[in-house]
Amino acid sequence: MDAMQAIFFWASLLSLGLITIGLIVYIANLAAARKNQDAGKTVRQILVFMMWLAFALLSGAIAARWVATGHGPFSSMFEFALAFAWGIVGLGILYWMRYKTLLVSGASSILALALIVFAAFSTGFNPTQSSELVPALQQNFLLSTHVAAAALSYGAFAIGFVTSIMFLMQRKRIIPWMPPPDKLDRISYNTVIVGFPLLTLVIILGALWAHVAWGRYWSWDPKETAALVTWFFYAAYLHTRVVVGWQGARSAALLVVAFLAVVFTFFGNYFFSGLHAFETGG
Repeated sequence: MDAMQAIFFWASLLSLGLITIGLIVYIANLAAARKNQDAGKTVRQILVFMMWLAFALLSGAIAARWVATGHGPFSSMFEFALAFAWGIVGLGILYWMRYKTLLVSGASSILALALIVFAAFSTGFNPTQSSELVPALQQNFLLSTHVAAAALSYGAFAIGFVTSIMFLMQRKRIIPWMPPPDKLDRISYNTVIVGFPLLTLVIILGALWAHVAWGRYWSWDPKETAALVTWFFYAAYLHTRVVVGWQGARSAALLVVAFLAVVFTFFGNYFFSGLHAFETGG
């Protein structure tokens, strides 16, 4: 099974790297052809195929890891990064099917590539490395659901981050080959509609797990607090958009900041001491 882990992992990294190269070629074709809708059609088809392939390979990497370790991808930063990348690519495919914005899904895959590269570094380029499950992580069902919800919510937020960056670029100067600002704004809002309930579920399941593992629902552990702050950022986005009427640049800027909070929470184990300190390593 170690061989299968390594094959799926490195193949995932390779496929995401090829998506990045293909995206650059695709953008070059679009920029050269301006508004020609058929520009880069072949590259577009290859990119879509590569996204499906990357998703299948990441699923295989998680499954092989699960079989080898006997638990879901929740015991280390390596496994979290794998799950996070899986969520980004999976939701990227769904958003492509819904909005046909390959630039958004393709650019999101670059974030997934960065996570897989980080995962490789975190294990010293040995993706079969694993550590023994600590007692606090023995509650498999709660943790598996907790991490699955986190992977999907973070994946949605990653796509929202990409669309927000594109929106801010489009607002400054309209780029013909990029999606129009109103469409980017609509996708951004949709990512929060999907990701926010999932993030809420992540916090609730995390509290239930904490009660099982440590006998208390909430302990103001640094990572718990960072997750709550992240939740408030996205709650503020929805509040300002739905109640106050914010749209456009202010909402996009808020989503960029909110995603930076996601990243800070994700990597918080390296900065914080506390109950979640066991999550670093392979």
